[in-house]
Amino acid sequence: MSPLRILFFVFAFILLIVIIQLNIITVAFDKLGLSNHSAYLLIMATLIGSMINLPLITLKADSSLAKDDPFANFSQQLFSRPLFVGKTEIRINVGGALLPVIFSLYLLMHHPISLIQLITAIVCVSGISYWISKPVPGMGIGMPIFIAPICAAIVSSLLNPEERAALAYISGTLGVLIGADIIRLKDIRHLGAPIASIGGAGSFDGIFITGFIAVLLA
Repeated sequence: MSPLRILFFVFAFILLIVIIQLNIITVAFDKLGLSNHSAYLLIMATLIGSMINLPLITLKADSSLAKDDPFANFSQQLFSRPLFVGKTEIRINVGGALLPVIFSLYLLMHHPISLIQLITAIVCVSGISYWISKPVPGMGIGMPIFIAPICAAIVSSLLNPEERAALAYISGTLGVLIGADIIRLKDIRHLGAPIASIGGAGSFDGIFITGFIAVLLA
């Protein structure tokens, strides 16, 4: 682990303690029907999972968007990334993507959300996520963190007021995953990034944070 990643983990842990003390987790996950114990277990699993990236595929790539970008070289040194050698390895972060998706599937099985409501909400958030996300040379895909959860909360409240919290989490999580990660795989080919991780920094990446904030707003 690079010094920056260790620093990030320490910061994330401190932030988690603050969130717990303010009972923000209780407010958010109580809307989803989770007990305090289950909520804390999910958060801790997410935090630990943020350190794990599972390889998926390797893409042939170029660095056409990063050739003249000074930030690309700076970010490579800052995050201790390996040199770009014409290929980009796509990974999925356990805490930042895999666990939120699994939890979304759990919510689908325990909340009455129709297929039309689900598809409509995910399509809306995916479209917004694709529109606001931007390629960052040498890094991957970046996006403002609050727009997608606000969209997920509004759409979910309109489509299914009674189950808006669960629908907001699911559409926020899957919407960002589809719109800002999967659809933008074609852009990653040109960023000159040796590694691109779906779920990014892990537990406090756009995917997890979007779902968490969407629940609070719903």
